[in-house]
Amino acid sequence: MKLMRKDSMNSSKDKKNMNMYWISAGLINLFTATLHLIGGQITLVNPLLNTELDKLVKTKWLGAWHMVTVILIVTSFVFLQFGIKGRKDQNKELLKLISYLYILFAITFIVVSSFQWAFAPQSILLFPIGILGLMGIKKEER
Repeated sequence: MKLMRKDSMNSSKDKKNMNMYWISAGLINLFTATLHLIGGQITLVNPLLNTELDKLVKTKWLGAWHMVTVILIVTSFVFLQFGIKGRKDQNKELLKLISYLYILFAITFIVVSSFQWAFAPQSILLFPIGILGLMGIKKEER
């Protein structure tokens, strides 16, 4: 019985050490990556690849597209790993960099949308990821 109580105490301690802001950022980011991969492939990538655009231009654009895919997936797992582990010795500077990048990505879409007079909704997902990342850092500093 003592063993079960100790495990139960460790479990609640582990949950207390989790950073739900980073876990939320990671899950939203994973959703964003999936949306990017599937929705973007259907609505943006396939139509562009079916145009008469120069093959080299298409290749470079496709490479850049999948660089974004890699960033979305890798940073999702960084947020999730840091959020679940809940260690105090984590590299918060990495998470701060990622968070600020996501805020800048969101601002980029807002600016480009306003110049093009066309709403690109990516900022709706990118901005909260960055904000949640910074909120998680604030939580860890308390």
